[in-house]
Amino acid sequence: MSVFEPGVFVPAPGRGSLGRMVRTHAKVEASLTLRHGEQVLLTLLIPLALLIGLSLLDILPASSVGSTSKVDWITPRILALAVMSSAFTGQAIALGFDRRYGVLKRLSATALPRWLLVAGRLAAALVVVVLQSVIIGVVAAFLGWSPSPAGLASAVLLLVLGTLAFGALGVLLGGALRAEAVLALANIVWFVLLLAGGILLAPSSLPSGLARVVELLPSGALAEGMRSALVDGSFAPGPMLVLAVWAVLAGALASRTTKLT
Repeated sequence: MSVFEPGVFVPAPGRGSLGRMVRTHAKVEASLTLRHGEQVLLTLLIPLALLIGLSLLDILPASSVGSTSKVDWITPRILALAVMSSAFTGQAIALGFDRRYGVLKRLSATALPRWLLVAGRLAAALVVVVLQSVIIGVVAAFLGWSPSPAGLASAVLLLVLGTLAFGALGVLLGGALRAEAVLALANIVWFVLLLAGGILLAPSSLPSGLARVVELLPSGALAEGMRSALVDGSFAPGPMLVLAVWAVLAGALASRTTKLT
């Protein structure tokens, strides 16, 4: 059996590095998301419309806002909504239809392991969340938003943990059900969490038992953590722990249960 010297065949056959595969996969997923009109509507236009409308109109109850200005109160929650829209709903729907059209089946014939498919989508979601946060932050600043500088680092960490948690949940949902079921269920969950999951209604305005349940949801934990960071300027270890647990559990389950077709 002949053995060839290294460098005889260029490029050398073999699997690429895991880091390079993650970056390439994330780049492709992020570009596909940003080029999709419905995804842009869900991940950016709806949060921006809610931010502008709730900041300028007298819709929010005074008991919820308190002495905080409306734009200061709503902006952290809109950032949480943006994370949920892109990392959960958008990811779940995109993955469901990728499975339907055989995209994952074809990717499985490459050197990409299943866990890297999940990691690449989560990395793409982080890229989209960064762009969302910058745009929403700029618009909120024009509306008079003045976040607490002391909480900016905590807010960034919360956004990362929230993206990982919601992204893992999105992959878990999109990788388990049929595309039509994913489309319906992902949108239903989005509306339920928006209205009753701690985003538009703060847990403090709910009965104590229900408030505790909402605080343990990823939506409630992210919204309350962002409020604590950007309004109060305080560190929020409780919400961070909740998001980390959701991310680990959902990510581990998604890497095992995601179906290719």
